[in-house]
Amino acid sequence: MQYLLDTHAFIWFIEGDNQLPKKIRNEIVHIDNDCFLSIASLWEIAIKSSNGKLNLKVPFNKIADYLSRTDIKLLSIEFYHLYPLLTLEFIHRDPFDRIIISQAITDKLTILTVDKNIKKYPVKCLW
Repeated sequence: MQYLLDTHAFIWFIEGDNQLPKKIRNEIVHIDNDCFLSIASLWEIAIKSSNGKLNLKVPFNKIADYLSRTDIKLLSIEFYHLYPLLTLEFIHRDPFDRIIISQAITDKLTILTVDKNIKKYPVKCLW
């Protein structure tokens, strides 16, 4: 399987948070699965860390090392990822989630998320 981690899923994964179900943690670490993190998630983490809305246990500057160690691939935002944004309904107004949805649609990835609004879009989700 190919998964795109929603921002909260990634944070809960790297911090060992029990809010991330064991089943989802196992999917992330399973050797046969490819997992991706959108650069938009790192952007969101940086913004929320800088304005005090997020306090990470893992220092931000260590996230790149963590991605490398866990074989989670960083997914850049390409021009073609933006096409679905032109027609996506505004069920979810969060710009970070909207680009994650768009990337999942274009790259045919399953989003690992608990976000009910993301699940209202024509995208595969697990959790």
